[in-house]
Amino acid sequence: MTSAQTAKRGRSRGWDFGALLLTLVTVVFAVLWAFPIYWALVTTLKPESQVIGKSLDFLPRTWTFDAYWHVLVNTQIGRWYLNSLVTSVAVTVLTLAISAATAYALSQLRFPGRKLIYYTILASFMVPIAALIVNHFILMAQFGLINNWLGVIFPQLIHPVVIIVYKNFFDSVPKEFREAAKMDSASEWRIFTRIYLPMNWGITTALAIVTFIGAWNNFLWPFLAVSRPEMMNVAVGITQVNDAFGVAYARELAGAILAALLVAVLYLIFQRRVTQAIMLSAGIKG
Repeated sequence: MTSAQTAKRGRSRGWDFGALLLTLVTVVFAVLWAFPIYWALVTTLKPESQVIGKSLDFLPRTWTFDAYWHVLVNTQIGRWYLNSLVTSVAVTVLTLAISAATAYALSQLRFPGRKLIYYTILASFMVPIAALIVNHFILMAQFGLINNWLGVIFPQLIHPVVIIVYKNFFDSVPKEFREAAKMDSASEWRIFTRIYLPMNWGITTALAIVTFIGAWNNFLWPFLAVSRPEMMNVAVGITQVNDAFGVAYARELAGAILAALLVAVLYLIFQRRVTQAIMLSAGIKG
């Protein structure tokens, strides 16, 4: 065996060891990440007496679905699901429609104040949504929209990153398409809906999924805007799953599992689109 082959084998062994070490570290972190989810699932399948017991059981000694049955039968989770579905779909549709139209105007139209609007949208990244909560609450209260679907929906329509993502992709569309449509006397609305949007359906799908998941999981604003149990969304409603004698951990976690079930299924189905949208958003913010 030549010295070159020996050196190559040494490098290969070193690479194999490095890859093995990286794999082990990845597995350890994956287990640490997944363990709370596993523990929550196992807890929901235990009787409450076993949940609060002193023994540490990684599997239930007695399997039961009482926690899920309690949440499904004795709470308004069906109504909470409906509220979340209506508000999340409305937030998604309105956000994409407003953001796409705004991005098209900023990208393709020339009008006074265009750059000022664009820079204002960029500057809004520096303002956390939580800082606007008080203003949102005062406005919704003045409009009489507290404990109302519209009061939950309107403050969630602020998504500057969606506008920026759309604008970047509209900027990349060859100008020849717009010029040809103009020669055929197409209106701006027709150019927008028939040329620019169809060219970006993949981006629209990815942004829609991420926006829907964000609206479904949103807790802070729906918690403040709604006080009536029948108007709560599922993220807020599960906080009402309790017991007359204190916190029922199995029931609380069962409610949380049921609340996250739809989002988890959507993520598994559209994982590639979700990842694409996150990468796009991260690229814009970076």
